[in-house]
Amino acid sequence: MQIVHIHPKYQDKKDALLTFINAFETEGEYVTKGERNVIKSFQLADEKINVKSFRVPKFFNGFVYKFIRPSKAKRSFEYAEKLLLNAIKTPFPIAYIENYSAFGLKESYYVSLHIDYDFDFRALIHDPLFEDRRFILEQFAEFCFQLHEHNVNFLDHSPGNTLVVKRDNNYDFYLIDLNRMRFESMSLDKRMENLKRLWLSKQMIHIISKRYAELANKELHEVQDVLLKHSTAFKRKINRKKYLKKKYLKR
Repeated sequence: MQIVHIHPKYQDKKDALLTFINAFETEGEYVTKGERNVIKSFQLADEKINVKSFRVPKFFNGFVYKFIRPSKAKRSFEYAEKLLLNAIKTPFPIAYIENYSAFGLKESYYVSLHIDYDFDFRALIHDPLFEDRRFILEQFAEFCFQLHEHNVNFLDHSPGNTLVVKRDNNYDFYLIDLNRMRFESMSLDKRMENLKRLWLSKQMIHIISKRYAELANKELHEVQDVLLKHSTAFKRKINRKKYLKKKYLKR
């Protein structure tokens, strides 16, 4: 069984989209080729699109995705629609396709419009002298504040999942990899915890906290102390995992 859900704007492109899906293994240009998921780009008329192929789930998860929980592809599409309704930028959702056996989900795909971005958030971490860095971080703080004000808890809020596009003298931020997200009211503590995966330096924390505090009508220390706490705890956790893994491999 196959489920094909296409945005109304792209209904007339259904045959072309299914052709891309059926030829995914042999056609298309690689965007990313990970162990779990693969993204390829295709030319759809005068637009470039990205097709994300999710790893085939193991038997139990396949059963869950068929009978209990929406697939990652479906969630990506629906969450993208919710973000856009709240004026939060993400590549436009075009379609999702799911292939099922009698027992559960097999292949699944999420199709979105390709974004020509200038850099992702990681560039700001790796280069302290990045042009306009302070200004970009201040605008990013504004973006995160609006995200939280719209009750969006982006659970994969990591550096590679925010694409940045420069437009004149401003910067736009696009969220990608959307399948892990909650829509809920968030306390200040939960808001700052949501930023812990960004691997921020102390200077970055100060810049983001200062602008966020202004928008939230809070004192700087109220925001900065909480963000620093969560960021430090997350880094310690990851570094400890790396240390234990390295130590184990040496045995």
